[in-house]
Amino acid sequence: MYIGVTNDLERRIYEHKNKLIDGFTKKYNVSKLVYYESTTDVYSAISREKQLKGWVRRRKNELVESMNPEWKEIEL
Repeated sequence: MYIGVTNDLERRIYEHKNKLIDGFTKKYNVSKLVYYESTTDVYSAISREKQLKGWVRRRKNELVESMNPEWKEIEL
């Protein structure tokens, strides 16, 4: 599961799907958007990213499933 912050979600999805950026998503072939949160405050976004990254996988899964129980890909 990849967790990150961006100011342009559509661009970021394109980069991941087309493996344009080296790193976790390219290495593990992660390209399906199943959950996202939005805010206009970059500091709260970074704080939330750090919080989520500190969670165990089970808790992250529960968060996704609370909004997207079938893990369907979200199309923007």
